[in-house]
Amino acid sequence: MRAVAEAWGGTVPDAVARLATSPELLNAFLSLSASFERCTLDPLSREVVIMTVAVRNQCHICVALHTGKLRRLGAETELIAALREERAPADERLDAIRTFTLGVLSTAGAVDDDALEALLAHGYTERNALEVVLGIATYTMSTFANRLVRAA
Repeated sequence: MRAVAEAWGGTVPDAVARLATSPELLNAFLSLSASFERCTLDPLSREVVIMTVAVRNQCHICVALHTGKLRRLGAETELIAALREERAPADERLDAIRTFTLGVLSTAGAVDDDALEALLAHGYTERNALEVVLGIATYTMSTFANRLVRAA
């Protein structure tokens, strides 16, 4: 918890404190989150994946936290609004990863060849497609746990 407090300016967010009642879950989330941050997806693409999952799963605390992260990354207001409102952003590349993320979620990973080709056509790689699965897994766990402990 010390590392979490340091990352948050000396305090532990309430949501994290609630998740810490299961150290296994919290440690798994922190480990997976760190892995996702190190993947080859660029920071904005990672945040699009996270926001797509958070909005779909109605995790209001995740939406708020990652809206802040998008702002720190210099994301345009239109991108943030589109993600929060579950609509296509103007940036076609970011919309491609959003659409792919939704496809993976709706098919439990069984996207068709056209969905994968659409992602690849926007400069993403097959490795990136697998990293989307990592992001979905990480933030599905987070959003479900946050909602369960009423942190969302």
